[in-house]
Amino acid sequence: MSGRSPDRQVEHPLSLQRWEDLTFLHWAVPPATVQAALPPGLAVDTFDGQAWLGVTPFRVHARPAHGPALPRLSTFVEVNLRTYVRGPDGGDGIWFFSLECPRLPVVLALRAAGVPYVRAEAEVHTAPGHLHYRTRRPGSGVGMHASVETGGPLEPDPLTDFLTGRWSAYVRRFGRLWRFDVEHEPWPLRTARARTAVAGLVTAAGLPAVTGEPLAHYSPGVRSRVGRPVHVSASRRA
Repeated sequence: MSGRSPDRQVEHPLSLQRWEDLTFLHWAVPPATVQAALPPGLAVDTFDGQAWLGVTPFRVHARPAHGPALPRLSTFVEVNLRTYVRGPDGGDGIWFFSLECPRLPVVLALRAAGVPYVRAEAEVHTAPGHLHYRTRRPGSGVGMHASVETGGPLEPDPLTDFLTGRWSAYVRRFGRLWRFDVEHEPWPLRTARARTAVAGLVTAAGLPAVTGEPLAHYSPGVRSRVGRPVHVSASRRA
């Protein structure tokens, strides 16, 4: 379940990754808005009656669990658009509406696995206490940008754990739901404030544009283990 520690051990990882300079940007939205955009089998997860839409930009360093890293493909900036759901297996996790990535082979490989990657220019610029993220999809111009100011260490509360402590992601492939589990140490979190322009990214996913200042959290990063996909159904709790 959502929280500070992983639900499951990832004993046979598919990928070993390092996630750096990550900012969680969240907006509260009506649950019905999110539920209408979810596939069959998933139910919106709420906190105090509110659903949450998140935009999460960060830097990725990834490699296969077995075999060498490919430097030209394995390091990139990613921005994902997400919400939080409960699955037919009784678990909870993330549903991705889109994931921006500049590496075309990565995009093609993960789209084949059911993960909705989209090719986009993506970058992050950092300075002490500040980050600036930007993405842009070639051709359409859809993208986002965010300027983030980071603060001091943060002791998570229940809402923070609900938004950041997620240990599975659901995807839909060939009409079936699958779950990818992740394992990593608890997020080292800092306070943050952000100025954002994400409406184009959100509306491109068929969702109403979010407005107002987001709830923001920053993390310098974690090392993670990403598991192999597991088929889920109402009768299975893996």
